Amino acid sequence: MRKLWMYLFTLFFFHNTYAQDTAIYKGMTVNLDEVVVQAKRIGFDVNSFIKRVEDDTTFYRAFKNLRLLGYVSDNDIRIYDKKQQVQASLKSRTHQTMQGYCRTMKVLEEHATGDFYTKKGDYNYYTAELYASLFFTKGTVCVDASGESPETSGGSMAKHKAQLKKLIFNPGKPVRGVPIVGAKVAIFDPEVMRLYNFSITAEDYLGSTPCYVFTAKARDDLNRLDRGEIVINELITYFNKDNFEIVGRKYSLSYKTMLFDFNVKMNVQMTKQQGLLIPSLVTYDGTWDVPFKKRETATFVAKFHSFDAAK
Repeated sequence: MRKLWMYLFTLFFFHNTYAQDTAIYKGMTVNLDEVVVQAKRIGFDVNSFIKRVEDDTTFYRAFKNLRLLGYVSDNDIRIYDKKQQVQASLKSRTHQTMQGYCRTMKVLEEHATGDFYTKKGDYNYYTAELYASLFFTKGTVCVDASGESPETSGGSMAKHKAQLKKLIFNPGKPVRGVPIVGAKVAIFDPEVMRLYNFSITAEDYLGSTPCYVFTAKARDDLNRLDRGEIVINELITYFNKDNFEIVGRKYSLSYKTMLFDFNVKMNVQMTKQQGLLIPSLVTYDGTWDVPFKKRETATFVAKFHSFDAAK
């Protein structure tokens, strides 16, 4: 009888310990670290937090907020050859100023090497062209109060760039119109979430900001077929404990088919300026091989600072 009671006690104890260390959200099992378990006991709502993560649009929104403030940016773009040597590069400092909702940009200093530009002065590389469409402005460009351009840019290239921006800067959300991979990044979809391990932990971001950290990582035990469905290898998002705002994100994307392949790693640090969430640092390390283009391997670092409001 004594052994039976010990067995029941042990079973009860470990069952409850396990239950405390995990949470279930829409069929998703989420592992919790000890700090989060303690926070849960005193009121931290795990399901509400994950719902917030699923619905969050502030990360992508933050990049559009760059269209609403003046700032100085330090730009460092490097293109590599097959031997991993720099074959072209650009280092520059630019200053964006605002007049109402209209922005202009001045190049304060610039140094380019290799064939970064064509003879006509255009960008010779797709990565540079994408960077420019994100962070550079030619002439005067006006937006509405949300940072959206009232006029819509036509053409398949503009549409492709918009889809690519969403794929890179809005990871975890499905991207309409992107063949093959568009639905594979929707990690909260039941067909996709089964491929991942999820966790919520507590960590001080950059050693100073207490955060809840939501991590989605591709499972190590996937079979070959399921492994071929993975686009987001890892997605780590840091949420400020005080207000649940995103303060940072790290992620890795990759995919390979007969027609194209890519492998991209990014790190984004956020800041709050003029009441707006803004990226302060963006690092990129990636390679792309798409139809009708040469393979491009590139890195870039974008630093944003000296923010000021519109005049």
